[in-house]
Amino acid sequence: MTTSEALLTVNNLSVGFHTDRGDVTAIEDVSFEVRAGEILGIVGESGCGKSVTSRSIMRLLPKRNSFIGPQSEIQFDGHNLAHADERTMRSIRGDRIAMIFQEPMTALNPVFTIGWQLDEALKYHTTLDKSQRHQRAIEMLKAVEIPNPELRYHEYPHQLSGGMRQRVVIAMALCCDPELLIADEPTTALDVTIQAQILRLMDQLRRKTKTAVVLITHDLGVIAQICDRVIVMYAGQIVETAAVRSLFKRPQHPYTKALLESIPKTGREQHQTRLPTIEGIVPSLFELPAGCRFQDRCEFRQQQCVDQEPQLGEEVDGRKVRCFFPLSEA
Repeated sequence: MTTSEALLTVNNLSVGFHTDRGDVTAIEDVSFEVRAGEILGIVGESGCGKSVTSRSIMRLLPKRNSFIGPQSEIQFDGHNLAHADERTMRSIRGDRIAMIFQEPMTALNPVFTIGWQLDEALKYHTTLDKSQRHQRAIEMLKAVEIPNPELRYHEYPHQLSGGMRQRVVIAMALCCDPELLIADEPTTALDVTIQAQILRLMDQLRRKTKTAVVLITHDLGVIAQICDRVIVMYAGQIVETAAVRSLFKRPQHPYTKALLESIPKTGREQHQTRLPTIEGIVPSLFELPAGCRFQDRCEFRQQQCVDQEPQLGEEVDGRKVRCFFPLSEA
């Protein structure tokens, strides 16, 4: 795939923070592409850099203590968002690129009605008049399968259930027909039934509107359900990227293999009583090892892994893996 075919291209993205202990790099040399109409999943343990990556695209990290590497590029329609001014970001954020946050109550203002908040987004990013904005808001509430949309339009966030609030957040994100939707753990706070409904809804809207989606999650089950491609992150780096089917069938990085093995098995697949775990802990960003960042937890570690840092290599099929000794098909 060439860069010209990509809706969004991220190159060499590095993001750090100023802390009391000094500057620390949270993500390093992250590169990937998002294609129009696809769902790209980003998965990994808490603290691996998933949310920092997504918020960097939207430039939503705190300005007072965060910084982006000078060589970082986030290319979107001729703009390098990594170093774009706030005026450019305001014209893109919420309009051409929208975001769904993990907890809808933090994304919705509790003192304004659902209708007021949908209207505010449309007022800022479109030329619709008041009547047209109202009609568009009702259409979006219907699109996300909210019953009695005219009634919900006049209600406040606290009057809705968690699943209903998340649907409202999705409606707000999609009301301006964005080209790219970033969903940061959109179903974590929901029960499994509502989670399945929200994922189905996002997939249906993606297919209908051709909106590309970057889905941030720690749940491989969610990745398997609706994603086309997946990026696996560990300790601030991409360790593997591949098509979803290929990744689940033949993981190449030991961390990816360990993640897949830790998924609970059911039925005939349940052949052991104890669920496998990944031994050890993620290294501190202040005390990263000199070689591979996964070395202390890797059962396949060799001396080269301790002495040298592996780079993100690429196979013929487009799969990339950061490992000196990628796992074979066996």
